[in-house]
Amino acid sequence: MKTFSVEIVTPINVISEENVRYIRCPGLDGSFGVLKNHREGIIALGVGEVKIENENSTEWYATSGGFAEITSDKIELLLESIEKSNDIDVKRATKAIERARERKVEPQDNKIDSSRLEASLARAINRLKVSKK
Repeated sequence: MKTFSVEIVTPINVISEENVRYIRCPGLDGSFGVLKNHREGIIALGVGEVKIENENSTEWYATSGGFAEITSDKIELLLESIEKSNDIDVKRATKAIERARERKVEPQDNKIDSSRLEASLARAINRLKVSKK
């Protein structure tokens, strides 16, 4: 099977993967997969999981969103954050979920706090889900 490269760029880190056969990303309108020679484009990403299939393994990552730039032989992910499934702190993610759910019960004074609360809860739930892969 044909392979391509993946470069993941965050504000604090760059991760390069070679010989990738397939990648699935969380687009804002739903997940999408990429193989070599995919149609070029730039796609906005949301909170979700990134699945990368190499020659011999599959890696899972949790992301909080960003953009994917796709060319025929490379995909570059420009992300706010990314965590490999086995690097996720399960206790921290669980505490974040509990904290967000407690705050949801409290009355919200403004819409911004409510939006940030929902985003925080979605990120924590996603991290916990990906940690189990």
